Amino acid sequence: MMKMMLLGLAGVAIAGMAFAASSVYDFTLNSIDGAATPLSSFKGKVVLLVNVASKCGFTPQYAGLEKLYETYKDKGFVIVGVPANNFGSQEPGSDAEIKTFCSRNYNVTFPMMSKLSVKGSDTTPLYQYLTDKSANPNTGGEIKWNFTKFLIDKKGNVINRFEPAVTPEAADLVKAVETALAQ
Repeated sequence: MMKMMLLGLAGVAIAGMAFAASSVYDFTLNSIDGAATPLSSFKGKVVLLVNVASKCGFTPQYAGLEKLYETYKDKGFVIVGVPANNFGSQEPGSDAEIKTFCSRNYNVTFPMMSKLSVKGSDTTPLYQYLTDKSANPNTGGEIKWNFTKFLIDKKGNVINRFEPAVTPEAADLVKAVETALAQ
């Protein structure tokens, strides 16, 4: 009985860890090549985190994301692509297949992470944090579809959220990136 209680408490502690985070820098994802990538490695940069998919109506946004990245990367901006298969099974491929698809079809050079879950009972801790309304009252809330974009400031704080229909070329998104870079 005591072991079960301790295991239960450990599970609660681990589950609660995602919400004890103070910024995205508290999380580590695996790159699409499998290497551990602490998001703290992006400290001092403006980051656009995007859950992506290869077989989605919004997939052509990869081209706009790459253009946005190329335009601002030398000014301290990075896009982090996060493949997810949560919506209509629109990201069924392996990490290797996703990487090949992005490179071959959209010449993606921004960092891509390993496929993970952004919704449901298996949501990765980073996305638990991003969508938590108490941690991020202005940007939290369930991910509705692929290509939801979170803008992160140079200190690792979530400062804006753009829904899938907002393209990387949209004036509001570009202005938000430029404003964050100027801070």
